[in-house]
Amino acid sequence: MTEPLDQDDATPSPRRPRWKRVAAAVGRAARAPFDGAGALYRIGQDNLHFTLPVLNGAFGDQLAARHDRRTIPFSFRRYAADVAVADLGLQPANGGRPRTTVVFLHGLMGDEVIWQTGHGPDDLRFGPRLQQDLPEVCCLYVRYNSGLHISENGRRLHELLTELVATYPKAVGELVLVGHSMGGLLIRSAGYYAEEAALESEKSNGENDSTISSAALVGEERDTAELALEDPQPSGKKPNTKTKQQAPKPNTWLDRLRDVFLLGVPNDGSFLEQNSHFTSLVLRKINLWPTRAISGLLDQRSNGIKDLRHALLVDEDWQSPHADDLFPPRTVVPLLPHVHYHVLVGSLLKSASSALHDYFGDGLVGAGSAAGRIFQDPAAPPGRLISTRVYPQLHHGTLLSNPEVYQYLRERIG
Repeated sequence: MTEPLDQDDATPSPRRPRWKRVAAAVGRAARAPFDGAGALYRIGQDNLHFTLPVLNGAFGDQLAARHDRRTIPFSFRRYAADVAVADLGLQPANGGRPRTTVVFLHGLMGDEVIWQTGHGPDDLRFGPRLQQDLPEVCCLYVRYNSGLHISENGRRLHELLTELVATYPKAVGELVLVGHSMGGLLIRSAGYYAEEAALESEKSNGENDSTISSAALVGEERDTAELALEDPQPSGKKPNTKTKQQAPKPNTWLDRLRDVFLLGVPNDGSFLEQNSHFTSLVLRKINLWPTRAISGLLDQRSNGIKDLRHALLVDEDWQSPHADDLFPPRTVVPLLPHVHYHVLVGSLLKSASSALHDYFGDGLVGAGSAAGRIFQDPAAPPGRLISTRVYPQLHHGTLLSNPEVYQYLRERIG
C-alpha cells in the first residue's frame, strides 16, 4: 500500500511571473555577444604570441630582404625573449657531469611556446614536463624565421649548435634534437652542413700538415747535413730528429649528437604545397589576366613554404634553374652515422594500411612522407639506427601534446 503524499510535496512550486522570465531571457540574449567577445578575446590573448611567427612563416623572406624589424632572428629563447648563447649560463650537473641537452625546434609559423604550454599555464607540454621528470636534463628552445629557405635556417642551426658546444664544453654532454614538422627538416639540413664543414676542415688540416711536414723535412735534412759536417755520427747511427704531433680533432656538436626525434616531419615533401604549386602552374599556363593575377598571389608565399614541396634541404636545390619544374632535381641528404633517428608519424585514421593514410596522414603531413623513403631504404648501409612509430587518430598539432608521444620521448631520452 502506498504512503500518502505529504501535503507540502503535493503542492506545486510556484512559477515566476511571466514578465520576470521574459526579462531574464532578454538579459541572457543581451549578454551573449559580450560573453562571446570575451571568449574570443581570451583565446586571442592566449594565441597572441603566434602573430609574429605566422607573419614570418608567410612572408619572412620578404621581411628579411627589407631588414624589417619584425623579422625573427635565429636564436635560443627564454622567458619569451631571445637569449645569446653566452648568456644561457649552462652549468654541469652535480659532480661536474655534463648534462644531456635537448634542443626543441618548432615547425612552420610556430614558436617555442608549442613545446611549453597549451591551453593555459597549467597545460604543460614536453619541454617543462621533461625538465620536471628528468632534472639533470637541460632543455633549450629555438625560434627562427620559418619563411626563409630551409637550407638557410639549417646553416644557422649548425652555427648555433657549434657555438653552444664551444661555449659550454663541460656542461653540454650528449645532444638530443627534437623537431616538429619543418623543424625536423632543419635538423637534417644542419647535419648535412656540419658534415660538409667537418670535411672541409679535415681537408684544410691535411693540406696544412702536408705543407708543414714538407718544410720540416727540408729543415731536418739541412740540420742533419750540418750536424754530419760538424760531428759525424758513428756508422749505422741516424741523427735524432723531432716528429710533429698531429693536432687533435676538435669536438663538434655532431660528435655529441645521440638522438634525433622527428615529429610529423614531411621528409618527402608536403602534399598541400605540392597542390599549391600545381595550381599556380596551371593558372599561369592558362595565361588569362584573372588566372595570372591569382597565380601571382599564390607565388607570394614564402621561400620556406615553397621548400616544403619536396623538402629541399640544400642551397643547390632551390638555386637550380629547374627548381620550379613539376619534378625538380633534389639532393638526397644521407642520414648521419651513429645517430638514432626516431620517426614519429601521426594519422587521422584508425588504420595505417590505406592509401588515405599514406596521403593525408595527420591532416597536414602525409604518413608516407613523414615515414620518409630514406628511413625505409632496404639498400641503406648496415648499422643505421631507425625507429618508426605510427600514432593513429592524431592530427598534426596533437602530436605535441599526446601522452603516448611524450612517454616515448621520456623513455628514450632518460
